[in-house]
Amino acid sequence: MIRPEPNNHEKVLRESDFIVSKTDPKGIITYGNEVFIEYSGYSESQLLGAPHNILRHPDMPALVFKLLWETIKNGREIFAFVKNLSKDGSFYWVFAHVTPSYALDGRLTGYYSVRRKPKDGAVATIIPIYSQLLRLETEHGRSRGMLLGSELLDRTLSEAGMEYDEFVLRLQGK
Repeated sequence: MIRPEPNNHEKVLRESDFIVSKTDPKGIITYGNEVFIEYSGYSESQLLGAPHNILRHPDMPALVFKLLWETIKNGREIFAFVKNLSKDGSFYWVFAHVTPSYALDGRLTGYYSVRRKPKDGAVATIIPIYSQLLRLETEHGRSRGMLLGSELLDRTLSEAGMEYDEFVLRLQGK
């Protein structure tokens, strides 16, 4: 699937919207609700069997997804602000809650994500942080940039006196 060229058109989630998707352990989409299909711009048949990262906007730093994958692969939930890319090149911001899913026998079956509209002001706080992380990745290459970005994020959180989860949940007003 060819990635669309991003444009500056923003789709804003409604307060009542809940975007739900499920993936297998490798991040391949196995389910998406109607709201997921609506905002993504893809048909259900285009989404099912596709990697979830088809929605990855180029403005998103790789470090955020590294943190996300490390957290959920270790069996923990994570909350994050994510800028997604629609099929038509537009974008939409979400406040994501991603959790691992398990079979009754304890075997990992995939991941479950529920996304909703970010609170006012949260994205305005996140954009400069993500921009700095992305700039480091661009200037220093992905590996070195993610290392430098991780150090920057750790300093930012330390200065705020918070862990990542607390920082993100406070921005969302939780």
